[in-house]
Amino acid sequence: MTLKNTSNRVDINIVGNLWQAVSFPYKYVITIKYCFLVGLISLACVQGDSLTILQAPEYVSFQKGDWPISGEKIPDMVALTMGFSVQEDLSWPGLRAGQLFQRPRANVLVVVRGVDSLALPQNVASYPLENPVPFNLDSVAETVHSLFAEDTPVVLQLAPSEERLYMLGKANAVFEDLPVTLQQIRSRLSQDGSVLASLPLNSLNRNAEADLLFLSEVQVLHDITALLQRHRHLAQDHSPDLYSLELSGLEELGRRYGQDSPQYRDATAILANVLQKFGEDVFGLYGDSAVVEVVTVKSFEAPLTRKSRSILESKQISNPGSPYNLAYKYNFNYAVIFNIVLWLMIILALAVIVISYNLWNMDPGYDSIIYRMTNQKIRLD
Repeated sequence: MTLKNTSNRVDINIVGNLWQAVSFPYKYVITIKYCFLVGLISLACVQGDSLTILQAPEYVSFQKGDWPISGEKIPDMVALTMGFSVQEDLSWPGLRAGQLFQRPRANVLVVVRGVDSLALPQNVASYPLENPVPFNLDSVAETVHSLFAEDTPVVLQLAPSEERLYMLGKANAVFEDLPVTLQQIRSRLSQDGSVLASLPLNSLNRNAEADLLFLSEVQVLHDITALLQRHRHLAQDHSPDLYSLELSGLEELGRRYGQDSPQYRDATAILANVLQKFGEDVFGLYGDSAVVEVVTVKSFEAPLTRKSRSILESKQISNPGSPYNLAYKYNFNYAVIFNIVLWLMIILALAVIVISYNLWNMDPGYDSIIYRMTNQKIRLD
């Protein structure tokens, strides 16, 4: 009896060992595939350019999710957050329709070149950015200027590395002392109250060209908030303000030292902290009624260009995109023009009918001034 139970245990152990030997390779393969898929998903989530909403009021509703937005749609997104209309509908679920009679007092867009993402933990939402073509906010600036021309809102577009500056309205008075050229910014770094005294430079060298460019951009962010604090009354008017800043100091550091260098890592950490504080300061200056966005792009893609051809090479048609010479599709003004023409024609037709009816049924003997003056023999009362 004991021998029989022992043999059964031996048989069971043999079968169990055989099953483990057979199933082990399959478990190993499944584990490798699972780890590989997890790695791919993590890599896809980490890499890629991004749009981060640092600050936004409650009535501007950004939904959290991984909905990508195209770089060419950033100006439309900024216009919609400010309550303006756009030519084409923005089919992007990240931004929901807000309140009709409330708009933010300012919109601040900061474009950081040379890095795909920054550690900005205190944000409203973050979205992946696809098709990072170069863009600008000229259309939004023109809309602000045309709608609020009498109020002279603050419009500032600045790129320190390219020494590109565009100021409109009250920005000429507010940012009159703002250093614009690289020479002015570098001299500002040597003055009292510069950011060099408060920043942990670590591996950064204030005498190197690339490092100095990055520190100059940080100084510009500090000076903008300082000048806004000096002119707090401008943030209380009802005209919206627009700020667009482009920073390329990280891109220059990555090109000079490499993205694995300590200089690049220290500069990335410094810029993340500076942008976080910059967003909080601007948001507070405008009474928690400002939208602050940060766009991080590794490098801008060259936009697609259409090559021109001579009109003698092919037959000219009204719609080059259609091989059948069809008319263009109507744009967003079609409904407005259609209603204007339709109701004007209806009003004119009704006016002609009423006037004709009254003229046809008018009594010739009616004692009116018209028939008195046109009759040869004026009747005497």
